[in-house]
Parts: sequence; C-alpha cells; structure tokens
Amino acid sequence: MKQKWRKLSLGLLLLAWTIVAFFGYREVNGEKTSLTTITLGYQKADPFDIARQRGVFAKQMMAKGYKIVWKEFLNGTVELQALKSGSIDYARLGDTPGVVNLAAGADFVFVAAGSTKSNGSGVLVKKASSIKSIQDLKGKRVAYTKGTSSNYLLLSALKKAGMKSSDITWVNLDNAAASVAFNKGKVDAWATWDPMASTAELTQNATLLITGNHGISNNRDYVLSTRDFANNNQEVSALLIKYLQDDMAWANQYQTKLVKMLSKSLNLSKKIVTRMVERRTYAMTAMNQTTIKEEQAVADLFYEEGLIKKQVTIKNAIAKIGN
Repeated sequence: MKQKWRKLSLGLLLLAWTIVAFFGYREVNGEKTSLTTITLGYQKADPFDIARQRGVFAKQMMAKGYKIVWKEFLNGTVELQALKSGSIDYARLGDTPGVVNLAAGADFVFVAAGSTKSNGSGVLVKKASSIKSIQDLKGKRVAYTKGTSSNYLLLSALKKAGMKSSDITWVNLDNAAASVAFNKGKVDAWATWDPMASTAELTQNATLLITGNHGISNNRDYVLSTRDFANNNQEVSALLIKYLQDDMAWANQYQTKLVKMLSKSLNLSKKIVTRMVERRTYAMTAMNQTTIKEEQAVADLFYEEGLIKKQVTIKNAIAKIGN
C-alpha cells in the first residue's frame, strides 16, 4: 500500500514539474501567460456601461491580452480625479469636464468621441410656464451644473440668442437637487440632459424650451486618458475604439434589448428610457476635425466668459492611436 502511495506521489510531482516547466518555457519564449489590466471609469448608461453590461467588450479585449476592470462613478468630477491619480486608465465624460481640467493644468488627452446627444439635451420649463423662448429667460432663475455640458449648453444658447450670461440668475445644483428645485418651482428653468430631461418631461409636466440642436451643443460622449498612458498604450486605445463601436452598433440595432438593460440599471421606467434612446444614436470613433472643432468651441466660450483662466488648444490634446 505504501509503495502504491509513493508511486502516486511521484506521479503527481512529475505532473506538477511538467506544468511548471511548460509555463516557464512559454515565459522564456515571450508568450503571454498573464493579462494586462486596463481600468475604465464609467457612469450609468454611458457607452462604457453599455459595453460592460453587454459583456462582449471584455471578452474581445481578453482575447488580445487585456483584462478589463470597470469602476463606476456618480459624476465626472470624481471620475477625472481618479484618472488624474492613475486609479483608472480611461474615463468617459461629457463635452465640458475635459476642457475645464485641461485649463487647470491636467495633462489629459482626448481618445475618442461619440455621436451627438443634442435632441435629449436642453433647457426645460414647465408646460404652463410663460417662458416661450430663450429671450424670456431674462431675469429668471435657471438651474444648471457647473463645469458640465449643461453649463456650456446654457451659455451657448444665450449667446446664440444675443443675450449675456448676466441676463439670467445662474443656480448651480447637481441634477438631483435641480430636479427637486424645478419640481417645486424654486427655479424657472433647468438646463440638463437625458435621462434627466426625459424624466422631467414624463413625470414633472416639463417640456424642452430648446435643445442642443442648431449649433448650440452636440453634447457628445468623450473618452479621455492621461497623455503618458495614451502614448504608451496606443494599441489599447485603437482596440477600445474598435470594440466600443461594435457595442454602439449593437445598441442602435437592438433598441428593445438596450431599453430593458438600461431601465434596470437606471431604475427608470421603460417609457422614460425609450424616449432617451429613441432620440439619439450611438457611435464611438477616433477624434476628428469635427469633434476637435466642437471641443475648441467649448474651450473658447469658457475662456471668453472667464470660467477658465487659461486658453486651451484642443488639437494639442489628442491621443495618438495605434494601427
């Protein structure tokens, strides 16, 4: 019996040695035996979140040697702090936070841009309100969130209407507080984006006074990284754009599945999420002349209004993308 156990033990040792030798050989010959971790910061219902929930993106990246780790954030401010500190490698944000942080000295670069969300971004008023045009906002209290796309959209809308920023009373609130203030009539209007806009329309008797259309604000999704990380990981950026675009094509094709998925994660009715989804398309591409120009417009208007103290040149903050 003892001899039998000795033979079994010897056999197990030989098997273990063979496995160690095999993987050691793979290491010596340069074959990957472990995955490189890439951490992505997201907010609920954004393109990263769609990719996360669908589950295909992570598998595609794994096949290329990368392990995807997802980190959820409540807002862009905290997300950009995480990007700056190195606790995430890529961040998905709106059109304004990146500009504000570049002006403050952050060495970020734009990696990719999504499609326009202008139909679901705008200024809300109550349906019974006497406010019928942007000009009617003069002297009124308007809720917005400082440093976000709503900040730029409202500034841009006022400028297009020939008004000054001082013509209204700016009420800086996060979206949760703005929703309450708008519902209780403590503000006359609210600049925001979907799903907050669609929620207010369907549950707070609100209507969009204006949207981001007609050159006011396209309010795209943008993917940012630090310059150092992007320079050293050009292949990762290229794969990220490629596989995210696959997910965005899926989102456009399977809207019913998308609505069901986002309704659950946002804890909103399918009716609200359907409105949000139906008035936008999904895409993710490398930065181009159009999106660079749009971001430059954000930077120029914020500098003109004194909201940032340093002029920003967006073309100098574009990531290099691998083949």
